[in-house]
Amino acid sequence: MPHWLTGSLTLLVILLNTLIGIGPMLLIGLLKVAIPLRGFQRRCSQAVMWIAETWAEGVNRTINRTTAVRWDIRCEGSLNPRHSYLVVSNHQSWVDILALLQAFNRKTPYFKFFLKKELIWIPFLGLAFWALDYPFMKRYSKAHLARRPQDRGKDLEITQQACEKFRDTPVTIVNYLEGTRLTAAKHRAQDSPFRHLLKPKSGGIAFVMAALGKQMRSLLDVTIVYPEGTPPGFWALVSGRVDRVIVDIRQVELAEDLFAGDYANDPRFRIQFQKWVNDLWQAKDQRIAQLHAELYGRPAGTPEPARTASDQDMAARASSGD
Repeated sequence: MPHWLTGSLTLLVILLNTLIGIGPMLLIGLLKVAIPLRGFQRRCSQAVMWIAETWAEGVNRTINRTTAVRWDIRCEGSLNPRHSYLVVSNHQSWVDILALLQAFNRKTPYFKFFLKKELIWIPFLGLAFWALDYPFMKRYSKAHLARRPQDRGKDLEITQQACEKFRDTPVTIVNYLEGTRLTAAKHRAQDSPFRHLLKPKSGGIAFVMAALGKQMRSLLDVTIVYPEGTPPGFWALVSGRVDRVIVDIRQVELAEDLFAGDYANDPRFRIQFQKWVNDLWQAKDQRIAQLHAELYGRPAGTPEPARTASDQDMAARASSGD
């Protein structure tokens, strides 16, 4: 079939799948709010998660049957849907989210993102995000914070409050540490010390780890690579113009001291935690280079040439603006 027809049929099936699931999901979400009994609400959350997982399975099967994309998923160790996980991943395209659905659906608890507050107004999907208890974040610009310094730190407070809801049930929380999708322009503007990545932000992940504590068994470090070079868009995927996506998953055991500090009020712990995040990102940058070398026999073209910096300087540059 021509690409436009493949894409149109794929989108139609995904839309029908979404419309079938959205009604029951919203009804259960409303019942959960209307009947504030802890046990009942927990069962409602489980039912909503089951609907979401069924929807994701439908999306996965549709894409895999209408396109020839190969999901090259590599995972260290086994995954357990009864355990809680924190997923950190590089971010290049909306296809990244579909790659996570392929890698984790029904292998871990259904994952949750921290979303921009404006996304709640997206027809159907915004209400689905609400029913799924996705935390909605409001980002403040530096200019806004200069005018209203009392708003500083509110997004991290929301992070902590949202994670309190997840203490009673297994959850997978996805955090894009870069905060935005990678582009060559953003890479240059940041003067990023990483060849393949933007600077990571450590505040959100610190609050997630503090809130979930030992409930979270391990961190899943996900590296997504598109062999075509340029990250594809959503339409390119559903229209069958993506041949392969590599999803490399590394399980990282978390040291006890990463849960013990006060990121907001302890400068020494904050520096220590930022260094840990920076080291994690440095290893990911090297992993991307290895995957490119595996694909092409040499490192692929990158947004910016590599830079050299001392560990102290790189940690400061990678964590600035957090």
